[in-house]
Amino acid sequence: MSVETQDPVAAVRRFNRFYTRMIGVLDRRYLGSPYTVAEGRVLYEIATGDGRTPKAVAEITGLDAGYLSRIVARLERDGVVAREPSLRDGRSVVLQVTEQGRRIFEGFNQRSTELVEGLLAKVPPPDRRRLVGALESVQALLAPDEATLPPVTLRAHRPGDMGWVTERHARIYGVEYGWGPAIEAVTARICADFLDNFDPAREHCWIAERSGERIGCVFLVKEDDQVARLRLLLLEPSARGTGLGRRLVQECSAFARQAGYREIVLWTHAVLTAARRIYADLGYELEKTWTHDDFGRREVSETWRLRL
Repeated sequence: MSVETQDPVAAVRRFNRFYTRMIGVLDRRYLGSPYTVAEGRVLYEIATGDGRTPKAVAEITGLDAGYLSRIVARLERDGVVAREPSLRDGRSVVLQVTEQGRRIFEGFNQRSTELVEGLLAKVPPPDRRRLVGALESVQALLAPDEATLPPVTLRAHRPGDMGWVTERHARIYGVEYGWGPAIEAVTARICADFLDNFDPAREHCWIAERSGERIGCVFLVKEDDQVARLRLLLLEPSARGTGLGRRLVQECSAFARQAGYREIVLWTHAVLTAARRIYADLGYELEKTWTHDDFGRREVSETWRLRL
């Protein structure tokens, strides 16, 4: 079954079953400790929190207050956790690990690290960046308000990038807009022409990366001595809504001015509303429209122009 036709609910549930099995979450003695996963998570938050209140631990873990109270009570009976008066608020208490609790936590934490290291040992080093990027994308998509993502870096093209640009244009436009194989052919020709005729003084490709994973691109190529052409602006779904598209277009404008161009022209489609908003906001003007069905669907094509 292709990615496009998968039931997303079934896919997430299948991954959950796979991952909980991989890390042994269902074992009663998780990571060889006498505690369950929930108890271990509470211990982790107390040990690393430097004096968290029970309320704070409940908010971080999402555990019901009554369930959390029972977990803390067990940890207290085991001599792992102790309550102490809060130095900030005498009416409140904070939770601290005892010396015994610290020893248990350090063993628990070390076994957790070794488990993950064992999983990563099966992954070739070049693929680990892809894995990290995929995990960050999952976090950003499922909990965008909570996710703290690493910064996005922009770099020049290097071997392999043109294949990625061509593949992602074909996949994304095919899935999201129903465009046929012609978009892949057009993209491949643009990339080939760029490599064959590349003039580093007057042309540039920007590849956007997060944690080593490619998440966006844009090209600026020479149209003639006075006019540059912006081409192949694309963002992965995980990178949308972050301002990256605007940043890429602004990079094109800055480079074009420095290279001595007077104008930037671009070709887009009316259906690409997010990109069109960026162009309009940055001063591009719609110059021409026409219709075609080159990609298997009837679309409205547009030419936009920016005078520098």
